Amino acid sequence: MKPLADCRLYTFIDTAYLAGRDPAEVARQLCDGGSDLIQVRAKGASSDDVRRLATAVLPVTRAAGVRLVINDHLDVAAETGAEVCHLGQEDFFDAGFTRVGQLMPDGDRPEIGLSTHAPEQAARAVAAGADYIAIGPVFATGTKPTAAPVTLGYVRWAAANVAVPWFAIGGIHLRNLDDVLAAGATRICVVSAILGAPDVAAACREFRRKLG
Repeated sequence: MKPLADCRLYTFIDTAYLAGRDPAEVARQLCDGGSDLIQVRAKGASSDDVRRLATAVLPVTRAAGVRLVINDHLDVAAETGAEVCHLGQEDFFDAGFTRVGQLMPDGDRPEIGLSTHAPEQAARAVAAGADYIAIGPVFATGTKPTAAPVTLGYVRWAAANVAVPWFAIGGIHLRNLDDVLAAGATRICVVSAILGAPDVAAACREFRRKLG
């Protein structure tokens, strides 16, 4: 698998956008299109449901050499052997953690990604030892309709100040990608613009082409 620093395109199997499709088949299409990381995100689902999703998708991502990320459920990531777990501010700092090493002190932990929405949160996440951070939501997004956009200003700040791998996320599509890249992003997360495309693999390839 690529080092995180070399990963550019981060995509999703989000149950809110599957529309009845087989998660493993969507994973195959994402891998075929050139995804570097794929996150399983199932807001409101039980741990058992997330575990079933992860178990179905992992053979596909492993065969393609793509990291599988589990959103929120660290226990599922550890049990299934997923390479990464992504946590929000509320799941990490608001839960009393200050270092990622506290999450699983007695065992090997997955790599940890943390969401951030402001420079002070990014600095805190880096100091906590996050393997990567997410910067966003850059634009308004249906995946988090109540979240205020952080704008391209935060992307510019991250480009100048964040040394660990970071991914711009939130409302990114092909029409605004050039602006995100011009602001200094080199890694992006894309949800609906890929999962909502008529050809998922082709949509991934187009994002990769524009990423360079």
